Amino acid sequence: MISALAALALSAVAASTPASEWHSLFDGKTLAGWHVESLPRDRGKDFWQVRTGAITCDSLGQPDHDYVWLVSDGEYGDFELRLQVRGFPRSHGNSGIQFRSRYDRDAGWLDGPQVDVHPPAAWRTGLLYDETREAKRWIFPSLPDWRIEAGQGPREWLWRQAGEGGGWNEIRVACRGMHVTTVVNGITIADFDGTGVLDDEAHRRHGVGTRGHFAFQLHKDDELLIQFRDVRVRVLD
Repeated sequence: MISALAALALSAVAASTPASEWHSLFDGKTLAGWHVESLPRDRGKDFWQVRTGAITCDSLGQPDHDYVWLVSDGEYGDFELRLQVRGFPRSHGNSGIQFRSRYDRDAGWLDGPQVDVHPPAAWRTGLLYDETREAKRWIFPSLPDWRIEAGQGPREWLWRQAGEGGGWNEIRVACRGMHVTTVVNGITIADFDGTGVLDDEAHRRHGVGTRGHFAFQLHKDDELLIQFRDVRVRVLD
């Protein structure tokens, strides 16, 4: 159950905003509605697949790769996203959930903001990182680059490992205008006003920050095993 505080945070994003019905972005069997984006040298690698009813990224034993993304065919502006995520102790890699993002095949880069998902240091999960090529830094908390320490993360957080109740964790992301909220297992992690950040000139140039695709990340050179399921979205009109 989502906590009262988390519900208030999500409500603040969607307040007085008509919402569509929830609809699924994953049929539990195939990757229909999604496509892989990567540099040409990685396009033949089968890192993203469906296993046991979950979208699975498995690059264990195969660290020789650049970023490989599983990208939604559809794109979204104002929305509420909810999904479940499971990490594994033998996996030390990093992942993330991109939103309002776009892949540039000519540049070989995915621009846009990301909800970090990092089971090895689970306190990071739910914080916001900006993959936009001119930024490449934490935006919640606001930091100058990719470096971050535990003391800069949330005061309260909860993450279930694989052996704890099945290991599944609920993540919710809500975007209304420039207001972004993330909730992990009922705890609000990020409550961010992206005005002047997600709508600046660089984001406008790449067509991201206010509208774009979802994407799941396989980080460059990482050996990652992670699963996503029950991926649902509703549009805030």
